[in-house]
Amino acid sequence: MDLSNKIALVTGGASGIGRTISLELAKKHATVIVNYNRSREAADSLVEEINQMGEKALAIQADVSKYADAERLVKEILAQFGQLHIVVNNAGITDDALILRMSEEQFDKVIATNLKGVWNVCKHAAKPLLKSGYGRLINISSVSGVMGNAGQSNYSSAKAGIIGMTKALAREFASRNVTVNAIAPGFIETDMTKKLPEEAVKAWAEQIPLKRFGKPEDVAHAVVFLASEEASYITGHTLEVDGGLVM
Repeated sequence: MDLSNKIALVTGGASGIGRTISLELAKKHATVIVNYNRSREAADSLVEEINQMGEKALAIQADVSKYADAERLVKEILAQFGQLHIVVNNAGITDDALILRMSEEQFDKVIATNLKGVWNVCKHAAKPLLKSGYGRLINISSVSGVMGNAGQSNYSSAKAGIIGMTKALAREFASRNVTVNAIAPGFIETDMTKKLPEEAVKAWAEQIPLKRFGKPEDVAHAVVFLASEEASYITGHTLEVDGGLVM
């Protein structure tokens, strides 16, 4: 799965699962644009690591929840490289609460980043992807968007919306051989899941057929596959990387 000469954007690409996705794409020789919002130091460090691997990377700040920022992000990529082949919409936040306690601000904030942010990037990346001759759009959803999760009415709504958006865009882009797919990670070992109480981790692991949480690399490998030529006949699909949780 060689991605040489491909320009790849990873939103929220400086930390967590996004960081691992960026690294795995670089290992396959893609030029990686690491989008970040506030974590400039992490983004610069990742770019340096990729450069030391002998690959190319560039960090660009943008708050994808803002329409104008997403537009600027894509314009900067085109100004630097002239084209864009792969987009991974990974940027996301959580702000959990039961609906009786969740504020309107909590709901709006998560929807703005996790759903509107994906649409913003897709909107501005659409033309270059359709013109690229090799378009891959990969949206990171979640099993919370497939099965729901108590305390996450905002997050589950956004991630379910991503799946619907993925299917709609897969139909819109198919005539130009641009594939559009989603990945729905389950419980992955990240800083977010490290904050869970040990009892909660054990309880969730018991519900997973493989009896363990996944690793960021599990998601990143799925991204690399969907970004590759080998996945050229897969579109409109949601790939659950969850150890069988939603089976």
